[in-house]
Amino acid sequence: MIETRAGVRGGKPCFVGTRITVYDVLEYLASGMTAEEIVADFPELSGEHVRAALEFAALRERRLATA
Repeated sequence: MIETRAGVRGGKPCFVGTRITVYDVLEYLASGMTAEEIVADFPELSGEHVRAALEFAALRERRLATA
């Protein structure tokens, strides 16, 4: 669901088949957008993508906390 491709959005993690980064979705959530609003604005995404972004952030935070 999430991949990193050289030359796409500076190598940031993106959702497969899109140029939308995990960080884009996290920033939209942080700004107050709901998952439903994000999916409405970006029909190539689903609620599952938004949950994957949150899981990605949680796992990264966990790795940083234990490093």
